[in-house]
Amino acid sequence: QVQLVESGGGLVQPGGSLRLSCAASGSIRNIADMAWYRQAPGKSRELVATISRGGRTNYADSVKGRFTISRDNAKNTMYLQMNSLKPDDTGVYYCNAWISTAQVTVGSWYWGQGTQVAVSS
Repeated sequence: QVQLVESGGGLVQPGGSLRLSCAASGSIRNIADMAWYRQAPGKSRELVATISRGGRTNYADSVKGRFTISRDNAKNTMYLQMNSLKPDDTGVYYCNAWISTAQVTVGSWYWGQGTQVAVSS
């Protein structure tokens, strides 16, 4: 059984910062690609940033230069540093990861339950 648990969300004023964390636990053999998604009210889920096991990153145009994705492979944890936050960044942020386990050695995508980010004055 694998779990992804996000934390670090909250209410912040425009221009502020937040740091999200995503911790994976369970009978994990390997975590390959990881990603952050977000879903604003009334909108579909969108990709925010991705990071490979080796640290290669990609970002949505809307967050480039403001958000930084990183990971600590030893801790099975991924982070999202969000700076210069805007009201348009409001939404539920989800952690996503490709994880192989002792039972599913090929691997499978897993999702966290999400953490709410609200940017408002």
